[in-house]
Amino acid sequence: MDFLVDQAGTPGAATALELALVLQADLPRWLEAQDAPTRAWVAATGFKAERHQVLLVPSPDGVPHRAALGLGALPSLDALELWHVAGLPDRLPAGTHWRVTNELTVAAASALALGWAYGSYKFDTYKSSTPPATVRARLIAPSAVDHSHALQLAGATALARDLVNTPASDMTPERLAAEAIRIAREHGAAPQEIMGDELRRGFPAIHAVGQASTCAPRLVDFVWGDPTHPKVTLIGKGVCFDTGGLDIKPSAGMALMKKDMGGAACTLALAQLVMQTQLRVRLRVLIPAVENAIAGNAYRPGDVIRTRKGVTVEIGNTDAEGRLVLCDAIAAADEEKPDLMVDLATLTGAARVALGPEVPAVFGTRQETIDALLRAGRRVADPLWQMPLWSGYDDDIASKVADISNASASAFAGAIIGALYLKRFVTNAGDWVHVDLFAWNPKDRPGRPVGAEAHAVRALHAMIAERYA
Repeated sequence: MDFLVDQAGTPGAATALELALVLQADLPRWLEAQDAPTRAWVAATGFKAERHQVLLVPSPDGVPHRAALGLGALPSLDALELWHVAGLPDRLPAGTHWRVTNELTVAAASALALGWAYGSYKFDTYKSSTPPATVRARLIAPSAVDHSHALQLAGATALARDLVNTPASDMTPERLAAEAIRIAREHGAAPQEIMGDELRRGFPAIHAVGQASTCAPRLVDFVWGDPTHPKVTLIGKGVCFDTGGLDIKPSAGMALMKKDMGGAACTLALAQLVMQTQLRVRLRVLIPAVENAIAGNAYRPGDVIRTRKGVTVEIGNTDAEGRLVLCDAIAAADEEKPDLMVDLATLTGAARVALGPEVPAVFGTRQETIDALLRAGRRVADPLWQMPLWSGYDDDIASKVADISNASASAFAGAIIGALYLKRFVTNAGDWVHVDLFAWNPKDRPGRPVGAEAHAVRALHAMIAERYA
């Protein structure tokens, strides 16, 4: 994918047009530095440096030769985030190259480049006829930018978005596993794909959830890095479509269920970043890939499933399937006592009710790690919000016939109860993080079109990179 961000010295750099970033508070000072025709043009167009407002300044022949982007009430350019500039590839004249005239810190320059790259994303794979390709506006990145790293971050986002945006008719468990295997092999890892009787014996909960689908359930497991380095394990929920099972969802609840493998997509994006940036970790990735379908052999409410850990689970609701596939993968990861274990999942609607679509809920067993993750999220504009592993709700997953139930009879605290269920399978890992995310943008904004989103990927990568530097 072309991310529309070039380095100085590349074709177009010499003729790049000037782009000024203008804070509302600095507008009067910026105007003082402009010539009289520009000040008159600003007055005529009503440019007030409001957030996302673009001013094109024409030359005498009417062709734009300079531009300004309003940043609204941003306190300073040091607070620049990628979302402030993500709309520019489509809002500046087609085929033009631009360089920013402001002096920017490394962090602000990096946000500029990454935001521009994010704004390049489009998903039109299934368009039977598309209009002629538009040559979109390009950025000549400031010299302070780590160009390759910006493209790696943008590439990870594009990977996750593409996986989630692909319809479930094509993004089957087999296809998701194939993508995981491809990424592993590209970076020198040797993945294994566990299926059939081996899956049934070793990962019975994963098998139970996926057994009714015409595409067999499976688990992809791969390891990368120096075995002497700290063990970091990533686990992603890969439910490629969720009907709800025999506790079938209504049609409205099923409409976005192609995105129920968003946790796996974000996990693979994060894993790709870890490997590309050569972090000093021994990385393990587990992707349980299933479809929660309906057939005569579907698992049923009231069934009791024995998990990999030996814990028996009464099925209170077949639509609480994500925690079932995760608990087997978590149990496998936990057996080797990783230094850090992270799972990502579109686990509960309750997390979205509490925090909305943009802010994933995060739970964890080590407060220092959660604090570091929240700081990283703020630093890279990839926010999360901590929620408690409140032990007072443990009895909500009690069962009279099994060790635990996969669903609570209560309508309250769904995200917390889901996290508490998963925590039952963490006994050896001293540091476990659970991210309950949405993986979807429900409304159009610059750089964030309606569709898939790579939540928590940049925040987790920043935290892991800082911790294992």
